[in-house]
Amino acid sequence: MAIGVFDSGIGGLTVFKSIAEHFPALDIYYLGDTARVPYGGKSRETIISYSLECAEYLITKCGAEAIVIACNTASSYAVDIISEKFHVPVTGVVLPGAEQALRVSKKGKIGVIGTRATIRSGSYRAALETMSEIELDIYENACPLFVPIVEEMMTESPIAELAVKMYLEELSKKGIDTLVLGCTHYPLLKNTITRLYPQFSIVDSSEVIIEHLIRSGLNTSGKSVRKLFFTDESPAMEILRNELASGAPAEIISLG
Repeated sequence: MAIGVFDSGIGGLTVFKSIAEHFPALDIYYLGDTARVPYGGKSRETIISYSLECAEYLITKCGAEAIVIACNTASSYAVDIISEKFHVPVTGVVLPGAEQALRVSKKGKIGVIGTRATIRSGSYRAALETMSEIELDIYENACPLFVPIVEEMMTESPIAELAVKMYLEELSKKGIDTLVLGCTHYPLLKNTITRLYPQFSIVDSSEVIIEHLIRSGLNTSGKSVRKLFFTDESPAMEILRNELASGAPAEIISLG
């Protein structure tokens, strides 16, 4: 079976790596829309349009029989729309992340960080409140600088540390015990976040999406095809291929 994974940039390779490691025989095609990254500052209509284009490429050009939206922004707006248009199973990263946050939070005080569009959509808040049997304290914060920091491979830099403090200090003061990384770029900042805020239980959707794919009854047979497509060159492309696709050798193809 062939599965298509897409993200606005290189961050979704965290999801690609997780899927490849858990389903070694599965054919996986990844599309990083690096020419138009980030999606987080764009309108709902534009995000949906870009997401439909990415899904269409993976389905028509790569033969994908299921789609994983490895982008929280696109997951917040386009899961149902893609499913209805192409009639294939579509899995986003919002619901897995929300489920995991409820499992690990001990106090029900949950912080959610993401792009402006993801936070504006209220997708995590809606999912958390729908699934929770108790009243939650949910605090959300958009972190627009995180994606360019990751795309430029500055995750261990003083700039990254300053940005993490700027965006997360207020959440820390609110007393959250759980932090949802509501963007697949953000796990690449996990070391810095954990070092500065060790009290947070970190929820990384790239790690918990596997459970959803297993529950979906995914046919995991295939020929272990691994192809990474990018709509433009990314400064981090070669480095991330080795770092994130380790154990799953992949052919890199630039569409730009």
